[in-house]
Amino acid sequence: MLCIISISVLHTYGQENLRLLIKNAETNLPLAGATAYIAAINKTAVADSNGVIVLTNLPAGNYSLLLSFTGMGEQEINLSVPQPSNEPYLVTMQAAEEEEEEVIVSATRMSRSIADIPTRVETISGEEITEKGNMKPGEIRMMLNESTGIQTQQTSATSNNSSIRIQGLDGRYTQILKDGFPMYAGFSGGLSLMQIAPLDLKQVEVIKGSSSTLYGGGAIAGLVNLVSKVPGAKRELSFVTNITSALGLDLSAFYSEKYTTTGLTVFASRNTGKAYDPAGIGLTAIPEFERYTINPKLFVYGKKTNANIGLSFISEDRTGGSMEYINNNTPGYFETNETKRVTGQLDLQHQLSANNTLNLKSSLSDFNRQIAIPGYLFEGRQRSSYTELNFTAKKARSFWIGGVNFLTDLFKEKRHGSASLRDYDNQTIGAFVQNTWNPVSRFSLETGLRADHTNPYGWSLLPRVAAMLKASPKLTIRLGAGLGYKTPTLFNEDAEKVQFQQVLPVNEQLLNNERSAGSNLDVNFRTKIGEVGFALNQLFFFTQLDQPLVLAATSSGSSEFVNATGHIDTRGMETNMRFSYDHFKLFIGYTYADVNTHFDGKKEWLPLTARHRLNNVLMYEIENKIKIGVEAYYFSPQKLNDGARGKAYWLSGMMAEKLWNKFSLFVNFENIFDTRQTNFDTIYTGTISNPQFRDIYAPVDGFVVNGGLKIRL
Repeated sequence: MLCIISISVLHTYGQENLRLLIKNAETNLPLAGATAYIAAINKTAVADSNGVIVLTNLPAGNYSLLLSFTGMGEQEINLSVPQPSNEPYLVTMQAAEEEEEEVIVSATRMSRSIADIPTRVETISGEEITEKGNMKPGEIRMMLNESTGIQTQQTSATSNNSSIRIQGLDGRYTQILKDGFPMYAGFSGGLSLMQIAPLDLKQVEVIKGSSSTLYGGGAIAGLVNLVSKVPGAKRELSFVTNITSALGLDLSAFYSEKYTTTGLTVFASRNTGKAYDPAGIGLTAIPEFERYTINPKLFVYGKKTNANIGLSFISEDRTGGSMEYINNNTPGYFETNETKRVTGQLDLQHQLSANNTLNLKSSLSDFNRQIAIPGYLFEGRQRSSYTELNFTAKKARSFWIGGVNFLTDLFKEKRHGSASLRDYDNQTIGAFVQNTWNPVSRFSLETGLRADHTNPYGWSLLPRVAAMLKASPKLTIRLGAGLGYKTPTLFNEDAEKVQFQQVLPVNEQLLNNERSAGSNLDVNFRTKIGEVGFALNQLFFFTQLDQPLVLAATSSGSSEFVNATGHIDTRGMETNMRFSYDHFKLFIGYTYADVNTHFDGKKEWLPLTARHRLNNVLMYEIENKIKIGVEAYYFSPQKLNDGARGKAYWLSGMMAEKLWNKFSLFVNFENIFDTRQTNFDTIYTGTISNPQFRDIYAPVDGFVVNGGLKIRL
């Protein structure tokens, strides 16, 4: 026993602590949160608020340490244990050649960096929004379509209406939020992407896979959260003017300023376009349209309570179809969309204590839309509301959020004819709780549960789990799984394509909620090879959707929605690679999506899903001076609803921007090689006066040049 005790004492005595003090070389301030990693023994420690890192229980010897901190260049040092004195080693870190902007994600309801949350979140922020905004300053459709794993599906050949598909699933399975409010769904879904301008956006957050724990029904394929700019330390006043060779004009303005106890942001835009027919077939590829947007928001700051209240108004008239009808008012095919949207929202946050917050948020939306084609008129009004009360609590190693919410969705159709009205009135009440647990610095576990009751479709119970392991400062692994649901609705791509003509009302007594189960595995790796920075993100995904809603023909010649006997599944992967060298950045993205229906025991390829997509973007940028980018995108063949198979195609473009102190000039060459479906396939059958439109799977607007002026005061 004496020998054992002696050996134990000697072993304990042989273990040493290694202390480091990490500071910013330029400011001499401590870097709280800096990380030290010893690969040889797989040991990691994080700096405290004073910038001190303590690595405990180290045997005597020499060690190689890798130091990292957001925005600083990684640094490798060699140190000996035991230390010659009790004073910590002083290490200063230099700013990285390419500074990394710390991205705080709001879609997860946690005030954490994107690098520290178990849920996989993609962001489009800062300069990337500015660059993509140069291509389409009047809408966000292209911004999303150029992201890996996301495809915007055009639902109207002549009016350009579009929806968003994530990992191959229809647009109705993706929630589009604005600052956490569900504002763009239902009757407005086919126009939402076309009516949102990006100038007032701070960032766009995309969560792929089920996100129903926090946001309820509809977030089966994922969600897109549009985060608005808020008043900052400096006043912002910016203007964007853009003209296009397709006869379009975009005028946007944004103002933001923070006063002593209040703040204000105001966004306004006017977007117009003339009817445009590059194919010369007599039908519009881009409709004639005129849209006005105004969105003021007031911020109030208190000692413990902050609030903001906003109002948004959008009005648009859009007419597509026959060029002769639009230009000369002669008889012909037409499709008009007249829309008006008024939305108000309130967000109130009260700090109960240093770590506990109470949040009340509420929105009310009124949306009117009229669709007209020859011999048919569909008009209705959708009023929806959303109210949520949630409570957050931060603990030493965990973060809790729980709350209740209430949603209403009322649609009233205006009678035009003798057909049955498609009115509905749904209410959903829900409760949710989510916990993020950090037992050690390198591992996080997120678990959540939601219970929703929708009148008249009953209860839905939605568990979700996500885990994150920081295997090393260079390697992070995330794994997630969850359930989701979608309430039956008249408003989806299938009905939108036929302008809801002869589509019967949703039969609430016979239909059930669509339900899903999904999972994903995400691997992030970053390193530097000489002077070349390299980052790899690899995602594997799977989602199964049971009893999906499909539009079926009836014996009377009408159509009605029914729950299919079977399921839809989507499985595949997304690969994103990023290389950086000096002023150059190269992005390569690949998506493989195998999306199939399994109805009545028969497996078939889901129409309008490209199994293979390739994204390539090369950027050259000297900060605050010049930006030049070239891009190329590949889409593999898609199955069409008429049984045919579409052609594969490439899209290429180039963008340039020259920046000065207060203004910049930009030009964008979109679809340089004039890739159009009308070049290699047809978009309609029948006659020009009574066309029967086929699926639109490729661009119809072709080569377009746009450019303009940005002013920052």
